[in-house]
Amino acid sequence: MEYKLDRNTHSLLDPRTKLLLLFTSSVFVVGSAGEQRMRVFYWILVFIPVFLLFMEKEWKAGGAAVTIYVGSYFAQIALQHELTALESVLALMLYIITKIIPTVILARYIVRTTKVSEFLTAMHKMKVPDKITIPVSVIFRFFPTVIEESRAIGDAMRMKGIEMGAKKATEAVEYRMVPLIASCSIIGEELSAAAMSRGLDVGKKRTCIWNIKMGFFDWVIIVLCLVCFIWWGIGGLFI
Repeated sequence: MEYKLDRNTHSLLDPRTKLLLLFTSSVFVVGSAGEQRMRVFYWILVFIPVFLLFMEKEWKAGGAAVTIYVGSYFAQIALQHELTALESVLALMLYIITKIIPTVILARYIVRTTKVSEFLTAMHKMKVPDKITIPVSVIFRFFPTVIEESRAIGDAMRMKGIEMGAKKATEAVEYRMVPLIASCSIIGEELSAAAMSRGLDVGKKRTCIWNIKMGFFDWVIIVLCLVCFIWWGIGGLFI
């Protein structure tokens, strides 16, 4: 049976839109720019990563993200009274979680749904120099590879009867973290060599089998991000 490649098969958003959304989320969710004036946009940006996960049918990851965020948010509200030292530390941790987790989920979505060839083509269309695109493209493959390596090390340790526990915590750290750190160094070198062997450093125009173009959802996200910055800027003029 003849296999026909669908050149239009890719994730919901263009790589350029994903990066713009990540930058916007970093400014208004992690950085809390605009504070109360940006409250509506803040909540939209918080739940967009979950919506994107659901669109990619990652139900468990999306559900876990919602559960962690909502639980942390209401726990933080419950601690809004005169706190002990321990409660203050807990409140700080919950605040950090509610600020960081939406952007972390968004970054996870970007790494899992963006092919390196798509990213390189999108960056080339934006006239971004290779000195920036090549290291970032290596990073796109680095983290998934490290996660796979960590799982393989974990499976090997379980076969040897080494589990994370009170009695064997030291062994678990030694037998898991040391091999993982060594593997990270090797993985980085191998990915860099693979990128060079594919001619990513030749400075010439590269072809891509995927059709990279903006769609309806891309323009919706772009307009949302622009409105966020415009509204923030207008508010700054009157302060």
